[in-house]
Amino acid sequence: EVQLVESGGGLAQPGGSLRLSCAASGFTFSSVTLDWVRQAPGKGLEWVSTINGGGATYYADSVKGRFTVSRDNAKNTLYLQLNSLKTEDTAMYYCKIGARRGQGTQVTVSS
Repeated sequence: EVQLVESGGGLAQPGGSLRLSCAASGFTFSSVTLDWVRQAPGKGLEWVSTINGGGATYYADSVKGRFTVSRDNAKNTLYLQLNSLKTEDTAMYYCKIGARRGQGTQVTVSS
């Protein structure tokens, strides 16, 4: 059974940083493409970033240069480093494989 468990969210000030983690199990982690998506209050799901099995990374324009996706295949864990946070980054963040995603971790950016 595929399981994705996000953690690391919290409250940060504008300009601050957070590091999100996604612990994965139930599939061959090292070979798959994984995504981070987010959902702000009252809005739809927004793609944030993708990392494929070869380590290539892709970012939405809204986070490019501020967020960094990475993976540790030995730990079956996906990461998202969030820097230079803005209030508009406030959202529930989910890791996703195909159509499946975890329960999410809340990121709130506020002064």
